[in-house]
Amino acid sequence: MNLKSTTSSISDFFYARPKLKYYLPQALTIFFIVFIFGYFSYNAQVNMDNRGIDFGLRFLGEESSFDIQFTPFVEYDGTKSYATAYLVGLINTIIVALIGIFFATILGVVIGISRLSPNYLIAKMSEIYIEIFRNIPLLLQLFFWYFAVLRTLPLPKDAVNFYDISFLSIKGLFVPRFIWTNGQLFLTSIIASIIVIFFLLKFFKKEQEQTGKQYPKFLISLTIITVLPFLTFLIGGVSLDFEYPELKQLSKTIYNFKGGISIIPELMALALALSLYTATFIAENVRAGIEGISRGQKEAASSIGLTPGQTLKLVVMPQALRIIIPPTTNQYLNLTKNSSLAAAIAYPDLVLVFAGTALMQTGRAIEIISITMLSYLSLSITISIFMNWYNKKIAIKEK
Repeated sequence: MNLKSTTSSISDFFYARPKLKYYLPQALTIFFIVFIFGYFSYNAQVNMDNRGIDFGLRFLGEESSFDIQFTPFVEYDGTKSYATAYLVGLINTIIVALIGIFFATILGVVIGISRLSPNYLIAKMSEIYIEIFRNIPLLLQLFFWYFAVLRTLPLPKDAVNFYDISFLSIKGLFVPRFIWTNGQLFLTSIIASIIVIFFLLKFFKKEQEQTGKQYPKFLISLTIITVLPFLTFLIGGVSLDFEYPELKQLSKTIYNFKGGISIIPELMALALALSLYTATFIAENVRAGIEGISRGQKEAASSIGLTPGQTLKLVVMPQALRIIIPPTTNQYLNLTKNSSLAAAIAYPDLVLVFAGTALMQTGRAIEIISITMLSYLSLSITISIFMNWYNKKIAIKEK
């Protein structure tokens, strides 16, 4: 039997069994992945046994014995466990990622639209911004904002004073702290307002599709989100006071602010660098999305009397979003992962706190690195799921 007839027989065998042809490659792929993972796991276990190293997560309950300078939302000191230290690092990572995504989105949309402005100066300045910040490595930008800008600020005694309300110094930005009475009722009113607005917007959209009638959605939403919480101050017993930062002399030559909220310079530098860098790529996504809409759509909008602003809001952007969202999702993921550069300026994120200090103290390299990788993977998957849901929600549905 020659090679040609053997090959023909194999092809006939799989052709007569379509299910086998479909499932066999998948089964082989899964087997190969399991085999590789199992081999390396077994090899690591053998090497750890030879060195007398045990594997487990019991160390998470042990005392961490180190301090963290920035611990929002979680009470932490050196007597807390490694699990608490991990939680603090994770929260700090999420904080800087959310801040970066928020400001990068706003700046990116503004710059992207400005690049297409008929005003030569605005368009050129937007292009210059993109070319500068996009082509300088992120780590260098991070060093610039931290060492060349924020570390050159004055000492607390000579801090930059913003109307005796906020103060900016080398120690960070100090802002007033909100002190609420019946704050839970105020928060409940905001949530209730959002729910009411959500259902009203659905009703307005349905009415517009059926009758063509348009409602002042923005004014109605603004009224609800303003009036309902305001009523809690009038009849709900809600009140708000402020705790302002005050300069205190700690010793003969050392001054610092007490009270209020302290935003450390490491957080400001990292948020600035991530936002300005990622905004350049989001701006290009926005520009590409807008330019992806045919000129005929814009001319048709102008022919029925829409202003350039209305054309952008009602015609161009709803269609451009389906082009903008997928690549912008990638930038959100990149920003979240790039936040791990925080270790370069000692911002206590997940990498510095857990994969740095905790790893050096415990020596649990495999466990800690695995947990850290799984944490970033979970954050990225969460962002992807949300953005994919939003992308499907705004998709243009053909009837």
